[in-house]
Amino acid sequence: MSIKMPPLLYGTAWKELRTADLVEMAIRAGFRGIDTACQPKHYHEAGVGEALVRLATSGIKREELFIQTKFTPIGGHDPMRVPYNPNSPLEVQVADSFKRSQENLKTPYVDSLVLHSPLFPYEHLMRVWGAMEEVYHSGGALQLGISNCYDLELLKKLNGDSQVKPTIVQNRFYAQSDYDVQLRQWCDNHEITYQSFWSLTANPHILKSDVVQQLSEKYAKTPAQIWYRYLSHVGIVPLIGSTSQHHIDEDLVIFAFELNNSEIKQLSLILH
Repeated sequence: MSIKMPPLLYGTAWKELRTADLVEMAIRAGFRGIDTACQPKHYHEAGVGEALVRLATSGIKREELFIQTKFTPIGGHDPMRVPYNPNSPLEVQVADSFKRSQENLKTPYVDSLVLHSPLFPYEHLMRVWGAMEEVYHSGGALQLGISNCYDLELLKKLNGDSQVKPTIVQNRFYAQSDYDVQLRQWCDNHEITYQSFWSLTANPHILKSDVVQQLSEKYAKTPAQIWYRYLSHVGIVPLIGSTSQHHIDEDLVIFAFELNNSEIKQLSLILH
Protein backbone atom coordinates (compact mmCIF):
# COMPACT_ATOMS: atom_id res chain seq x y z
CA MET A 1 0.00 0.00 0.00
CA SER A 2 1.51 3.30 -1.10
CA ILE A 3 0.78 6.62 0.58
CA LYS A 4 1.75 10.10 -0.53
CA MET A 5 4.85 11.55 1.06
CA PRO A 6 3.79 13.85 3.92
CA PRO A 7 4.90 17.50 3.74
CA LEU A 8 7.06 17.03 6.85
CA LEU A 9 9.20 14.05 7.84
CA TYR A 10 10.34 13.25 11.36
CA GLY A 11 14.13 12.82 11.29
CA THR A 12 15.59 10.23 13.66
CA ALA A 13 19.34 10.83 13.41
CA TRP A 14 21.32 11.20 16.66
CA LYS A 15 18.45 10.11 18.90
CA GLU A 16 20.01 6.80 19.97
CA LEU A 17 18.08 5.08 22.77
CA ARG A 18 15.47 7.85 22.83
CA THR A 19 14.43 6.99 19.27
CA ALA A 20 11.42 4.82 20.05
CA ASP A 21 9.91 7.26 22.55
CA LEU A 22 10.51 10.30 20.31
CA VAL A 23 9.12 8.64 17.18
CA GLU A 24 6.04 7.56 19.11
CA MET A 25 5.60 11.09 20.46
CA ALA A 26 5.96 12.63 16.99
CA ILE A 27 3.50 10.25 15.34
CA ARG A 28 0.92 10.61 18.10
CA ALA A 29 1.20 14.38 17.73
CA GLY A 30 0.47 14.20 14.01
CA PHE A 31 3.62 13.44 12.02
CA ARG A 32 3.01 10.75 9.40
CA GLY A 33 6.47 10.39 7.88
CA ILE A 34 9.65 8.95 9.40
CA ASP A 35 13.21 9.14 8.06
CA THR A 36 15.83 6.69 9.32
CA ALA A 37 18.82 4.67 8.05
CA CYS A 38 20.52 1.34 8.51
CA GLN A 39 23.54 3.17 9.90
CA PRO A 40 24.18 2.48 13.62
CA LYS A 41 26.72 5.31 13.71
CA HIS A 42 23.97 7.95 13.55
CA TYR A 43 20.64 6.09 13.73
CA HIS A 44 18.93 3.58 15.99
CA GLU A 45 16.75 2.04 13.29
CA ALA A 46 15.43 -0.72 15.56
CA GLY A 47 14.04 2.01 17.81
CA VAL A 48 11.84 3.16 14.94
CA GLY A 49 10.58 -0.42 14.60
CA GLU A 50 9.82 -0.54 18.32
CA ALA A 51 7.78 2.65 18.01
CA LEU A 52 5.87 1.22 15.04
CA VAL A 53 4.89 -1.83 17.09
CA ARG A 54 3.67 0.36 19.96
CA LEU A 55 1.71 2.58 17.59
CA ALA A 56 0.10 -0.39 15.83
CA THR A 57 -1.22 -1.74 19.12
CA SER A 58 -3.01 1.56 19.70
CA GLY A 59 -4.55 1.73 16.25
CA ILE A 60 -2.01 3.68 14.16
CA LYS A 61 -1.12 1.13 11.51
CA ARG A 62 2.11 0.95 9.58
CA GLU A 63 0.12 1.43 6.32
CA GLU A 64 -0.84 4.92 7.50
CA LEU A 65 2.80 6.00 7.73
CA PHE A 66 5.48 6.94 5.21
CA ILE A 67 8.67 5.15 6.26
CA GLN A 68 11.98 5.97 4.62
CA THR A 69 15.32 4.30 5.26
CA LYS A 70 18.73 4.35 3.62
CA PHE A 71 21.53 2.13 2.41
CA THR A 72 24.78 3.60 3.70
CA PRO A 73 27.99 2.78 1.78
CA ILE A 74 30.91 1.51 3.85
CA GLY A 75 32.57 4.92 4.11
CA GLY A 76 29.64 6.26 6.13
CA HIS A 77 29.83 3.63 8.87
CA ASP A 78 31.58 3.23 12.17
CA PRO A 79 33.97 0.38 11.22
CA MET A 80 33.02 -1.44 14.43
CA ARG A 81 29.27 -1.33 13.69
CA VAL A 82 28.71 -2.11 10.02
CA PRO A 83 25.33 -3.84 9.49
CA TYR A 84 26.62 -5.98 6.61
CA ASN A 85 29.83 -7.72 5.61
CA PRO A 86 32.04 -4.96 4.13
CA ASN A 87 33.94 -7.58 2.14
CA SER A 88 30.83 -8.73 0.31
CA PRO A 89 30.14 -7.53 -3.25
CA LEU A 90 28.29 -4.21 -3.37
CA GLU A 91 25.09 -5.90 -4.51
CA VAL A 92 25.14 -8.21 -1.49
CA GLN A 93 25.86 -5.30 0.84
CA VAL A 94 22.68 -3.58 -0.36
CA ALA A 95 20.60 -6.74 -0.03
CA ASP A 96 21.93 -7.52 3.44
CA SER A 97 21.48 -3.94 4.62
CA PHE A 98 17.89 -3.89 3.44
CA LYS A 99 17.17 -7.24 5.09
CA ARG A 100 18.48 -5.75 8.34
CA SER A 101 16.21 -2.73 7.83
CA GLN A 102 13.22 -5.04 7.39
CA GLU A 103 14.13 -6.77 10.65
CA ASN A 104 14.75 -3.49 12.48
CA LEU A 105 11.58 -1.83 11.25
CA LYS A 106 9.46 -4.98 11.46
CA THR A 107 7.95 -4.28 8.05
CA PRO A 108 8.37 -6.09 4.71
CA TYR A 109 8.49 -2.85 2.75
CA VAL A 110 9.46 0.80 3.02
CA ASP A 111 7.87 3.68 1.19
CA SER A 112 11.28 4.98 0.19
CA LEU A 113 14.80 3.56 0.04
CA VAL A 114 17.52 6.19 -0.28
CA LEU A 115 21.20 5.82 -1.14
CA HIS A 116 22.89 7.70 1.70
CA SER A 117 25.64 9.15 -0.50
CA PRO A 118 27.00 8.69 -4.04
CA LEU A 119 29.76 6.16 -4.62
CA PHE A 120 32.84 6.61 -6.77
CA PRO A 121 33.82 5.49 -9.30
CA TYR A 122 30.49 5.87 -11.08
CA GLU A 123 30.43 2.15 -11.87
CA HIS A 124 30.11 1.45 -8.14
CA LEU A 125 27.22 3.89 -7.88
CA MET A 126 25.38 2.09 -10.67
CA ARG A 127 26.02 -1.33 -9.16
CA VAL A 128 24.51 -0.18 -5.88
CA TRP A 129 21.63 1.52 -7.66
CA GLY A 130 20.97 -1.68 -9.60
CA ALA A 131 20.78 -3.59 -6.32
CA MET A 132 18.34 -1.00 -4.98
CA GLU A 133 16.29 -1.47 -8.15
CA GLU A 134 16.09 -5.16 -7.27
CA VAL A 135 14.65 -4.22 -3.89
CA TYR A 136 12.14 -2.01 -5.71
CA HIS A 137 11.13 -4.74 -8.16
CA SER A 138 10.66 -7.20 -5.31
CA GLY A 139 8.18 -4.82 -3.64
CA GLY A 140 10.56 -4.01 -0.79
CA ALA A 141 10.72 -0.30 -1.63
CA LEU A 142 8.02 1.74 -3.32
CA GLN A 143 10.41 4.42 -4.55
CA LEU A 144 14.14 5.14 -4.65
CA GLY A 145 16.19 8.22 -3.90
CA ILE A 146 19.66 9.57 -3.24
CA SER A 147 21.06 11.75 -0.46
CA ASN A 148 24.08 14.05 -0.22
CA CYS A 149 24.10 14.53 -3.98
CA TYR A 150 25.07 18.12 -4.74
CA ASP A 151 26.41 17.56 -8.27
CA LEU A 152 23.62 18.21 -10.76
CA GLU A 153 25.50 16.53 -13.60
CA LEU A 154 25.89 13.37 -11.53
CA LEU A 155 22.19 13.39 -10.72
CA LYS A 156 21.34 13.84 -14.39
CA LYS A 157 23.59 10.92 -15.33
CA LEU A 158 22.07 8.67 -12.66
CA ASN A 159 18.59 9.62 -13.81
CA GLY A 160 19.48 8.90 -17.43
CA ASP A 161 21.23 5.59 -16.83
CA SER A 162 18.84 4.08 -14.26
CA GLN A 163 15.87 1.87 -14.97
CA VAL A 164 14.04 2.96 -11.82
CA LYS A 165 14.46 6.73 -11.73
CA PRO A 166 15.22 8.55 -8.49
CA THR A 167 12.13 10.31 -7.15
CA ILE A 168 13.80 11.81 -4.06
CA VAL A 169 16.89 13.90 -3.43
CA GLN A 170 17.70 14.52 0.23
CA ASN A 171 20.39 17.14 0.83
CA ARG A 172 21.78 19.36 3.53
CA PHE A 173 20.14 22.75 2.97
CA TYR A 174 22.89 25.28 3.39
CA ALA A 175 24.77 28.17 1.81
CA GLN A 176 27.82 26.09 0.89
CA SER A 177 25.82 24.40 -1.88
CA ASP A 178 24.06 27.67 -2.81
CA TYR A 179 20.93 26.02 -1.44
CA ASP A 180 20.88 23.73 -4.48
CA VAL A 181 18.94 26.36 -6.42
CA GLN A 182 19.71 24.91 -9.86
CA LEU A 183 19.50 21.30 -8.69
CA ARG A 184 16.13 21.94 -7.07
CA GLN A 185 14.80 23.54 -10.25
CA TRP A 186 15.89 20.48 -12.22
CA CYS A 187 14.24 18.21 -9.64
CA ASP A 188 11.00 20.19 -9.98
CA ASN A 189 11.10 19.70 -13.73
CA HIS A 190 11.61 15.94 -13.36
CA GLU A 191 9.06 15.20 -10.62
CA ILE A 192 11.76 14.56 -8.01
CA THR A 193 10.91 15.58 -4.45
CA TYR A 194 13.63 17.57 -2.70
CA GLN A 195 13.98 16.80 1.02
CA SER A 196 16.06 19.12 3.20
CA PHE A 197 17.98 18.44 6.38
CA TRP A 198 19.90 20.82 8.64
CA SER A 199 17.21 23.28 7.55
CA LEU A 200 17.43 25.18 10.86
CA THR A 201 20.88 24.22 12.13
CA ALA A 202 22.72 25.51 9.06
CA ASN A 203 20.73 28.73 8.74
CA PRO A 204 20.73 30.81 11.92
CA HIS A 205 21.49 33.87 9.78
CA ILE A 206 18.23 33.36 7.89
CA LEU A 207 16.20 32.89 11.05
CA LYS A 208 17.67 36.15 12.36
CA SER A 209 17.18 38.04 9.08
CA ASP A 210 14.94 41.10 8.95
CA VAL A 211 12.55 39.40 6.55
CA VAL A 212 11.98 36.37 8.79
CA GLN A 213 11.78 38.50 11.92
CA GLN A 214 9.17 40.80 10.35
CA LEU A 215 7.08 37.86 9.15
CA SER A 216 7.39 36.23 12.54
CA GLU A 217 5.88 39.32 14.12
CA LYS A 218 3.19 39.69 11.44
CA TYR A 219 1.92 36.12 11.72
CA ALA A 220 2.67 35.63 15.42
CA LYS A 221 4.79 32.59 14.58
CA THR A 222 8.33 31.65 15.53
CA PRO A 223 11.13 32.22 13.00
CA ALA A 224 11.41 28.43 12.65
CA GLN A 225 7.70 28.18 11.77
CA ILE A 226 8.08 30.92 9.15
CA TRP A 227 11.07 29.16 7.63
CA TYR A 228 9.45 25.73 7.56
CA ARG A 229 6.30 27.23 6.03
CA TYR A 230 8.39 28.85 3.33
CA LEU A 231 10.12 25.56 2.53
CA SER A 232 6.75 23.88 2.19
CA HIS A 233 5.46 26.62 -0.11
CA VAL A 234 8.36 26.08 -2.53
CA GLY A 235 7.92 22.31 -2.62
CA ILE A 236 10.65 21.25 -0.18
CA VAL A 237 9.93 18.48 2.34
CA PRO A 238 12.01 19.26 5.45
CA LEU A 239 13.25 16.68 7.90
CA ILE A 240 12.41 17.86 11.39
CA GLY A 241 14.11 16.35 14.41
CA SER A 242 12.48 18.20 17.30
CA THR A 243 12.81 16.38 20.62
CA SER A 244 10.25 18.28 22.72
CA GLN A 245 6.48 18.00 22.60
CA HIS A 246 6.24 21.79 22.44
CA HIS A 247 8.43 22.11 19.35
CA ILE A 248 6.77 19.13 17.65
CA ASP A 249 3.38 20.78 18.16
CA GLU A 250 4.76 24.05 16.77
CA ASP A 251 6.11 22.25 13.70
CA LEU A 252 2.74 20.69 12.91
CA VAL A 253 0.71 23.92 12.98
CA ILE A 254 2.64 25.65 10.20
CA PHE A 255 -0.10 24.74 7.73
CA ALA A 256 -2.60 26.87 9.62
CA PHE A 257 -1.34 29.97 7.80
CA GLU A 258 0.00 30.87 4.36
CA LEU A 259 2.66 33.27 3.18
CA ASN A 260 1.68 35.40 0.19
CA ASN A 261 3.57 35.39 -3.11
CA SER A 262 5.45 38.57 -2.31
CA GLU A 263 6.67 37.16 1.00
CA ILE A 264 7.72 33.88 -0.61
CA LYS A 265 9.69 35.87 -3.19
CA GLN A 266 11.37 37.94 -0.46
CA LEU A 267 12.50 34.78 1.32
CA SER A 268 13.71 33.21 -1.90
CA LEU A 269 15.95 36.20 -2.52
CA ILE A 270 17.85 35.39 0.68
CA LEU A 271 19.00 32.15 -0.96
CA HIS A 272 20.61 33.85 -3.97
